[in-house]
Amino acid sequence: MLTEKSVLNNDLSNFTLSEIVKNNFHTAAIFEKYNLDFCCNGKRTLDNACTEKGINPENVINEIEDVNSSSAQREIKPDEWKLDILIDYIINNHHSYVSRMLPVIAAHTQKVASVHGGNHPETKKIAEIFSAINSEMRHHMMKEEKILFPHIKVLVQTNNNSGIADKPYFGTVKNPIAMMEAEHQSAGDGMLDIRKMTNNYTSPADACTTYKITFKELKEFEEDLHKHVHLENNILFPKAIELENQLQ
Repeated sequence: MLTEKSVLNNDLSNFTLSEIVKNNFHTAAIFEKYNLDFCCNGKRTLDNACTEKGINPENVINEIEDVNSSSAQREIKPDEWKLDILIDYIINNHHSYVSRMLPVIAAHTQKVASVHGGNHPETKKIAEIFSAINSEMRHHMMKEEKILFPHIKVLVQTNNNSGIADKPYFGTVKNPIAMMEAEHQSAGDGMLDIRKMTNNYTSPADACTTYKITFKELKEFEEDLHKHVHLENNILFPKAIELENQLQ
């Protein structure tokens, strides 16, 4: 098991990206800087991920060790939270943010495409991709909040009361989790396409204010999505499956 001590004293290159972020949530910012996917593809070792990107892992490791050595940066540890607390955190922070920003960014990408699509045809494709993300994420979060998350909370309550969990209509928690993970991958791939088309959200010389703001919003949205998906794919979902197995 990865511990704070092991992260500080062993070769970080052999740990997976998700393990490193689970140990210290603030290291997510470092992976964002180097475009290393710690959420949907977080099971890769740091060394493998850096090799794929042509990045010297020592540069990344040095920055991670700087963050890990600061006690002030080790306050947020979602991996240690109870699952119901983690669910509430995801809803109150990430779901609320996504719900607030989806219509804003969708409107901005459409406006930029309509005004600048002639000179920058990629903006039309960006608006199209984000429109799909907008629709998918709305349905995705609804399914999590109405079906998956309540069931996980039932598992937590059942465990607290030393009971036996009833089998849900969807058979096992693994089934909706598999669907949610596939949708996470789809949204992540869409945002990756947008990032590539925008050269890491770099505004062109003739960009208007709305154009520049839209790119900043897209960048922030993708960074939030990575943290959001990490909390679910790498912490909440595996622990929910483990809890269900224990109760059965």
